[in-house]
This record gives sequence, C-alpha cells and structure tokens, in this order.
Amino acid sequence: MSNQTKTLTESPAQVVRELYDALSKGDVPGVLAKLAPEVIVDEPAQLPYGGVHRGSEVFVQSILGAMMGYANVVITSAEVFEGPTGVVGTLTGTLTAHSTGEQFPLTMVEIHQVEDGLVRKIDVYTKNPHELAAFYTRAEAGTR
Repeated sequence: MSNQTKTLTESPAQVVRELYDALSKGDVPGVLAKLAPEVIVDEPAQLPYGGVHRGSEVFVQSILGAMMGYANVVITSAEVFEGPTGVVGTLTGTLTAHSTGEQFPLTMVEIHQVEDGLVRKIDVYTKNPHELAAFYTRAEAGTR
C-alpha cells in the first residue's frame, strides 16, 4: 500500500493524531508529512512567534524553531475531536526553559482544517498567551 493510498483513507482526526504524535516525538519530517506545503498557522499575536504563518517550512522554522529554541517541550496529553467544521485538538504539556529550568504548563486548543489527508490550516488558542509570552521573554533573557 502506498503512502498516497493510506493518506486518502485516513480520517481528518487520524491525520491530526499523527501530526500530534510526530510533534510529541520531535519528528520534524513526520510533522511536515502531515502539513500541506501551503499550510496557514495562526498563532496568538502576543507570542514571540505569533501571527499568521504561511507554509510548512515557515511553520517549522518560525514556530517550532522559536518554541524549541528557548525551551524543551513535553506534550503530556493530546486529544482529538472531529466535527462537521473541522478537527479540534487539545494539547497539554510542560515547557522547560533551557536557560533557567523554569517550567511552564502549556494548554492549547487548535482548530484544524484537513483536506486530502493534509492539514491545511491551524488556528491556535492558548489558555494564557500573555503569561506564555512572559515565560519566553524570561527564557530568552535567562531570568525567572
């Protein structure tokens, strides 16, 4: 069975589950395999990597690069729910700043648009974007 055939038969929820699995393992090629090349990711503006990002390579460099450049990311729970307007994913985990060891609880909700076996758009919502932004500012500065 080819990957193309497998991808076409995957439900949108399964595509997002596999994306989250790759993210939790730090598997960048696995992440890219689930994202459309022209994916649009909309992150909360308050974050250092906030705003609308276009393209899978931009996602890896601008978002994952920024997140993992300052902190280890551990995903402790990922749940996926499929509905008529898209796939909702919830992620919880812990960020640990490389510079200080400070830990920060991460809670996110994402709405995914999946077509033809690939994630085409992700709207990201964090529980506490201002506090998360402050965490990254401290991590970058090496202070608590």
